[in-house]
Amino acid sequence: MGVLEVRDLTLELGGRKILNKVSLDFWEGRIHALVGPNGAGKSTLASTIVGLAGYRDFDGDVLFRGESLKGLTVDERARLGITLAWQEPARFEGLRVHRFIAAGARDKGRERIASALEQVGLDPGAYLNRAVDKTLSGGERKRIELASILAMEPKVVLMDEPDSGIDVEALERIFSAAKTLQANGATVIQITHSRAVLKQSEHAFLMCNGQIIDKGHVDRIAQYFENRCLPCDHVNAPVVGEPA
Repeated sequence: MGVLEVRDLTLELGGRKILNKVSLDFWEGRIHALVGPNGAGKSTLASTIVGLAGYRDFDGDVLFRGESLKGLTVDERARLGITLAWQEPARFEGLRVHRFIAAGARDKGRERIASALEQVGLDPGAYLNRAVDKTLSGGERKRIELASILAMEPKVVLMDEPDSGIDVEALERIFSAAKTLQANGATVIQITHSRAVLKQSEHAFLMCNGQIIDKGHVDRIAQYFENRCLPCDHVNAPVVGEPA
């Protein structure tokens, strides 16, 4: 049994079935990847797991340590230790970095907050009093968001497109932070269509058209990046031997 289980999850939005009987287990203390093309349903699955508004009316179930999460709000799931790192981190005009990180931190002391910034490669002296606003680059905001997650000490972290809009140094810091979260016992789920991110994982699921169509070791799922498609019953699946 995984720390987080998805059981026959089906979700419709705007009259269209986005997730179709999705079932998978995420093992405790491991780094997983959820890969697939844009529009496969990856981010929708993440939104459903964390309980965002508009994503809580579904068939099937999501279980955390054997207990159903149905009906729980985002905040209630966060208190259980389930959190999401956004593809595009939010800006909060006027809110200082130290207050942003302290908001969800278990230890709200300034030393712990400074340590979290250092773990993502940001100088506390230069960033603690910065505003979380448009003066920060996308990469800086991603690192600050990740520092806030490190300070939360969560049990499950979903990272939506962690490599989106950042430079190589920032990406290496994100990979390092994922390893730190794992070392602290967290389960990390990296949602991606990047082979580089996939290679940082231990186990992967391939998603297409709202369904899980393959799973296994990352080397197995890496075939997707070689062929751009794996055999499936999708109506638009390419003919074997033709480029996808």
